[in-house]
Amino acid sequence: MSAQEQAWDGLRRFVVTQRLTMTVNRYEIRALATDGGEGPVLAVAQQKRMAFKDQVTFYADDARTIPVFSFRARQAIDLGATYDVLDAAGTPIGLFRKDFAASLLRSTWHLEAGAVSAVGQERNVLVAILRRVTDAIPLAVHIDFTDPQGRPVMSSVRTWGLRDRYVIEVPDVRLDGRVAAAMAVALDALHGR
Repeated sequence: MSAQEQAWDGLRRFVVTQRLTMTVNRYEIRALATDGGEGPVLAVAQQKRMAFKDQVTFYADDARTIPVFSFRARQAIDLGATYDVLDAAGTPIGLFRKDFAASLLRSTWHLEAGAVSAVGQERNVLVAILRRVTDAIPLAVHIDFTDPQGRPVMSSVRTWGLRDRYVIEVPDVRLDGRVAAAMAVALDALHGR
């Protein structure tokens, strides 16, 4: 296991913050301490807006020279596209896809990685409906992923603020931190599709 992979092994709490830019969605991922303090940057990711086929690469450095993992759509322009999560060598380590029909009411995602299979859905139906009616009010968005037995696998909570900021918790130790981070960024980057 490389040093970059070890940094993600056992990662159970982290924060994803979107940086404001004009042409790309840029994200910064930091470990989150139990006292709420943020650790050093674990990865930065960037996605071109309006790209024909979605691909997001996560880098270990701000200069974006050391790729750590990525996710990419299997096909171009598909409302229910499947996204593969790949390690630095391009080996698949997980996947996720949006459930388009279920997402008409509440955003719903399917996540798979190794022995983990989970469905994530917006926690609050009222907030989900309000979010679809207006983008003028920045609403807190909570998405909980559970396995088929109903056990929590991962949660993403969008906090209040001018910038998009998500607190991610991964109670299921079987879920690779890289897959959780890819899913967390996708929840923002692919949110409007």
